[in-house]
Amino acid sequence: MSCALIVSTSEKGKSFFADLIKTVGISNTVTVGNGSEARRILNRTDFDLVIINAPLCDEFGHELSITISKNYNAGVLLVVKNDIADAISSKVEDYGVFVIEKPLNRQFVYKSIKYIFVSRKKFLGLQSENERLKVKISEIRLIDRAKCILIQYLNMSEPQAHRYIEKQAMDLRVTKKEIAENILKTYEM
Repeated sequence: MSCALIVSTSEKGKSFFADLIKTVGISNTVTVGNGSEARRILNRTDFDLVIINAPLCDEFGHELSITISKNYNAGVLLVVKNDIADAISSKVEDYGVFVIEKPLNRQFVYKSIKYIFVSRKKFLGLQSENERLKVKISEIRLIDRAKCILIQYLNMSEPQAHRYIEKQAMDLRVTKKEIAENILKTYEM
């Protein structure tokens, strides 16, 4: 289930975004009135989307949007007046914060939220793939270290060491990583 945080000093802004978010399919919405409250609640709850209606009563809001984008996996939408939108956008766009201008067009805000969800989904997929690849690279390095040990201590060639690790993994019905770990334990101690 998706969850959204709305940060807005204005009650009108809170109700506008809360109503709009329901049409996107987000039923769980939390609203706060300033940046300090937003920071406190972000430490306790995970959100899929954070909308910041700038300016806030305790800060402008662009610092909060950068903090959220850097430290949490939420999509961030920063709403600012049209005369400063370009200046604010140049400060936050490198962090993946979406900026839209006031006055608001309901359809444009709706499409922006949908776009944030699509890009967030893609980002989370890439992040997951990145973690999977890091694990794979770590396994390859471990296996290569084990091959080097076999080459050094048992005078095997690289293809022989490779074949030995593969055969041991098949025969013992374990992963090549486990075989490599056992080799390293045996010869590095």
